[in-house]
Amino acid sequence: MTETTGTTGTRDTWRNWAGNVTARPARTVAPASTRELAAAVARAASDGLRVKAAGTGHSFTAAAATDGLHIRPERLTGIRGIDRRAGTVTVAAGTTLRQLNETLSTHGLSLANMGDIMAQTVSGAVSTGTHGTGRTSASLSAQVTGLELVTADGSVLTCSARENPEVLAAARLGLGALGVITSLTFAVEPEFLLTAREEPMPLDRVTAEFDQLVAENEHFEFYWFPHTESCVTKRNNRSAGPAAPPARFGAWVEDELVSNGLFQAVCTVGRAVPAAVPGMAKAAGRALSARTYTDVAYKVFTSPRRVRFVEMEYALPREAALAALRELRAMIERSRLRIAFPVEVRTAPADDVPLSTAYGRDTAYLAVHMYRGAPFRAYFTAAEQIMTAHGGRPHWGKLHSRDAGYLAEAYPRFAEFAALRDRLDPQRVFGNDYLRRVLGA
Repeated sequence: MTETTGTTGTRDTWRNWAGNVTARPARTVAPASTRELAAAVARAASDGLRVKAAGTGHSFTAAAATDGLHIRPERLTGIRGIDRRAGTVTVAAGTTLRQLNETLSTHGLSLANMGDIMAQTVSGAVSTGTHGTGRTSASLSAQVTGLELVTADGSVLTCSARENPEVLAAARLGLGALGVITSLTFAVEPEFLLTAREEPMPLDRVTAEFDQLVAENEHFEFYWFPHTESCVTKRNNRSAGPAAPPARFGAWVEDELVSNGLFQAVCTVGRAVPAAVPGMAKAAGRALSARTYTDVAYKVFTSPRRVRFVEMEYALPREAALAALRELRAMIERSRLRIAFPVEVRTAPADDVPLSTAYGRDTAYLAVHMYRGAPFRAYFTAAEQIMTAHGGRPHWGKLHSRDAGYLAEAYPRFAEFAALRDRLDPQRVFGNDYLRRVLGA
């Protein structure tokens, strides 16, 4: 196990992907096994240090920040086992989603659904509620059927439907509050193809046909460009094939030159000259084009994201989505805000994960973004007021201002999760300031 320590003056600084969260842990370890990780946790607890595991830092909150022991995941990686009869794969917690998907593909297997990036570690992704969009297929956490958890005294719990089922139910989206996950078991299925249809569409048509588009497509999402009537829609549906991926040059133009390179330039100009944003947005809307392609699922679900930003996302009852979007649009139009990033709208079915943003209700997600370094608080605060008025639940890994009082009302099983936390971590070894705010003492 590699370990670094230091005084206050020599501690390494940890930063998240967006650069809006920093921490200076007293001690950093990179364990290569569950045994090493458990020993590090037990030692830290006896030394009075708080413990947090941090993956690739793709959360915008301080969920993984600590001034105590920082556990790095880069040596705790790889597939631990594939059970074709059970339809499961067990993977070490520090494995990235990219590594997992590429390995599954070599075995002819696939996850049922994914978010739109693959840089996160599997444990970080499930612990914060990472999700994609789907008519019937839910978040990554809902696809977890088992896990291994190191608790505050260094004990190792194996959790499944038969063994510690109440811990499995909570820890598959546990915010790192119950312990450190060392491995996860996901339900998988034979690899399948998706046909993606990406198409510009005016906002009034998207909103008029929203329910139909969600009902008719396995995976539907859209992006609305503020200050315009323009949207981009994406419909993903299973295909019998054959595979017809985008031509290499065309994919580079669309995904790298336009979606990353040109968008980076637009965001940079917009940050320096906010008044230019509406005109650039309208020009971008006129330049949008349609494309259709077919490829293995994970390549269709995900896209490269190289422009760095901060984000807030709320999960709403699905029937409230369009009303909230109309109110968000009206707020932007009557304000002096200039928003270069599109608003993203996705859906998910109800699930039974206690702290899932989709717990117990069909859900629509509205996500707002701002370019890294641009002022975002006025926009996010105004958007959050709209979302909370509709009973919204904030994404656990994205910026929000909600506290335990609000969240206890939003989640029917919040008290059950808190009681399990009291049992597994009464001394709050895995606590930090973020968890104190969202979960209480």
